[in-house]
Amino acid sequence: MSIYKLKSSFQSILRPLVARLAAMGVTANQVTLFAALVSVAIGALLVVQPLPALFALVPVWMFLRMGFNAVDGMLAREHGQQSSLGGYLNEITDVVSDAALYVPFALVAPFSLPWIATIIFLAVLTEFAGVLGVVHGNGRSYEGPMGKSDRALLFGALGLLVAMFDTLPQWTWHLQPMSCVLLIWTVVNRVRAGLHDPQ
Repeated sequence: MSIYKLKSSFQSILRPLVARLAAMGVTANQVTLFAALVSVAIGALLVVQPLPALFALVPVWMFLRMGFNAVDGMLAREHGQQSSLGGYLNEITDVVSDAALYVPFALVAPFSLPWIATIIFLAVLTEFAGVLGVVHGNGRSYEGPMGKSDRALLFGALGLLVAMFDTLPQWTWHLQPMSCVLLIWTVVNRVRAGLHDPQ
């Protein structure tokens, strides 16, 4: 089960807004780039100024970013804005944005840079494995259990904990190896989905 399964309901809520944005001339690529720039800016701010209160930005932005991701996809698919450039931007900005938002947690005990770096590496692998499903004619793969939306929930919750308690409880250390296991599982699931013969 993945939070990604809730995407269709989220899109239904956003559809009227997307129609208005399209009428105003807003493009999918503009939305994609804006969301990436904000993600990188928040990540850089938290690295330079790792104040606990500022980590409240993470859960707020993770939620808003899911909205931006849904909006750019709907602009592309439902308003004739699909392009090869947009496809590249979506995939590249997603992994860059994730990395930028995860890195600051390496500065928060009991997390550490080696574990966060491993999580970032495996997160990139999950997206890479998902994209490769297209090669086999199965389309982009979004299988969990640790897809982008699930990671957003995890790191959003961690950011909230830091903001509320100025640090993370010692038991959260175990979330690092657990996340790595779930990410590896996700890679395997996406590879399997990509290898499945399309009907």
